Amino acid sequence: MTIDFKKYIASIKDFPNKGIVFRDITPLIQDGAAYQAATAELAQYAKARGAEVIVGPEARGFIVGCPVANALGIGFVPARKPHKLPRATESASYDLEYGSNSLEMHRDAIKPGQKVVIMDDLMATSGTLHATVELVEKLGGQVVGAGFYIELKDLKGREKLGDLDIFSLVQYAGA
Repeated sequence: MTIDFKKYIASIKDFPNKGIVFRDITPLIQDGAAYQAATAELAQYAKARGAEVIVGPEARGFIVGCPVANALGIGFVPARKPHKLPRATESASYDLEYGSNSLEMHRDAIKPGQKVVIMDDLMATSGTLHATVELVEKLGGQVVGAGFYIELKDLKGREKLGDLDIFSLVQYAGA
């Protein structure tokens, strides 16, 4: 049975700012069957890419990535906001529409040569994904793909990532 995941994405106009359409994944993760199906599709993608570990950026990447890692029986590595990890870290910065931020990972989180698939809820401009790729590569890992619930095609994030393999369950073009 194929699920139309768009039915489980709420579109909220003018949130958080006027002119923005916020794509809310809450209905998807609140529905057990839809959440399970989304996890299964992303897990199938990660398995096909040869993932040895899943990395997810804070915070919604945890919601997406942890169940995928669990389904595959592999580990999950969080990419956290600054000052959230207790041991030695590496960091990478990225730009936001209203400023910048950074992500950190423990220096021993990725083994050299380890195949990594990054999971998150949404790809827009690809800033978060780019920073996560940078972190994995700093630690010696090989990013073999990235999976998302949602991709906002008009923001052309995919085009900024070269030949990185991208998989998304739902794509939106325009509002």
